[in-house]
Amino acid sequence: MYLYPKPVDFRKSIDGLVALVELDVKVAVFDPVLFVFLNRHRNRVKILYWERNGFCLWLKCLESERFKTSPDGKRPGIPPSTTAVMMLLM
Repeated sequence: MYLYPKPVDFRKSIDGLVALVELDVKVAVFDPVLFVFLNRHRNRVKILYWERNGFCLWLKCLESERFKTSPDGKRPGIPPSTTAVMMLLM
């Protein structure tokens, strides 16, 4: 799992997010890895992953709260712990 280190424009869909991973994180997008992206307001999360024959994109929007973590923009890809990702999604 990798948390993208900067807020992402959520108008980006699969192709745009794949480009961010390839250019900034430099991790193979076809590996069995989850790529986690937050928007600037931290009220939306997108999770991108490759499954057998295509990309999957999962989206969660919070109505009134914000996700507890925030990208810091300092590192190219932050591999969070499984616990941290589970807390992010709760």
